[in-house]
Amino acid sequence: MYKKVCVTGGSGFVGKNLKIHKPSWLFLSSADCDLTDYHQVADLFLKEKPDAIVHLAGRVGGIKENKDNQADFYYKNCAINTNVLQAAHHCGINRVLSSLSTCAFPDKVEHYPFSEEDFYSGPPAPTNFSYGMTKRMLQVGSVAYREQYNRNFSTFCPSNIYGPHDHFGDQSSHFIASLINKMYNAKNGDTIELWGTGAPLRQQLFVPDLCRLIPRLLDEHNDALPMIVAPNENLSIKEMAQALREEVTKEVNFTFNGKLDGQFRKDGSNTSLKNIIPDVNFTKFADGVRETYQWFEENK
Repeated sequence: MYKKVCVTGGSGFVGKNLKIHKPSWLFLSSADCDLTDYHQVADLFLKEKPDAIVHLAGRVGGIKENKDNQADFYYKNCAINTNVLQAAHHCGINRVLSSLSTCAFPDKVEHYPFSEEDFYSGPPAPTNFSYGMTKRMLQVGSVAYREQYNRNFSTFCPSNIYGPHDHFGDQSSHFIASLINKMYNAKNGDTIELWGTGAPLRQQLFVPDLCRLIPRLLDEHNDALPMIVAPNENLSIKEMAQALREEVTKEVNFTFNGKLDGQFRKDGSNTSLKNIIPDVNFTKFADGVRETYQWFEENK
């Protein structure tokens, strides 16, 4: 449908995986443009002349990284998001599909799984407040350009993402990537310390599943809903750790330090997604985490 698609965050976790599925798209990285500089963004869009943008760029990290760097997350993500939307509008690009996060949804809602209609019903969780609000404002901005300028700017909200090409290692890693790294380095009989209590529930979204959906969302998600992209499977942190242990067949134990548990649950409904993409399928966590661990072993 679109002849030339530019992807911001093209060298990031989702961008690297999306490039496998859509190699003909133009993937932009920080080497091409500083997205916090409006003039660089506008100049790049004028030069490349895309007819659609998939906006994935932003500063991301784990729960501790979010908590310790709230001002940095706020500044960088607000600047990037504002510049991308305004530059797209200024350059006459009518289609922008932006990635949000379920962190933008309220800390607590009256019912679970929550739906797109719950988006503004309360503040984001304190542990992700700054990051969550910048994603919420990206939705606000997208709707604003729709209403004032009739731009086809829309958004989607993936749940927790994991898979190949993630950042495996330190405190800035996503939970599954960090857990895989710890599991790989552990020896039989070791005890691995994990943050929190192990009780919170998460919908883990395998990144190849998301990347198969993004081109379809670009073509078919043309309204103002912050479309939730999440599997039905909703596992506790402890269950995920145990599932990975079974897949790698290591005799290790887990201990939870009780710190920074985060939201107890933030599961979203995929009903709206299935209304526009009825044949959507999601990889079972056990299968996805096995594939991710194998990829990590081969590419570490």
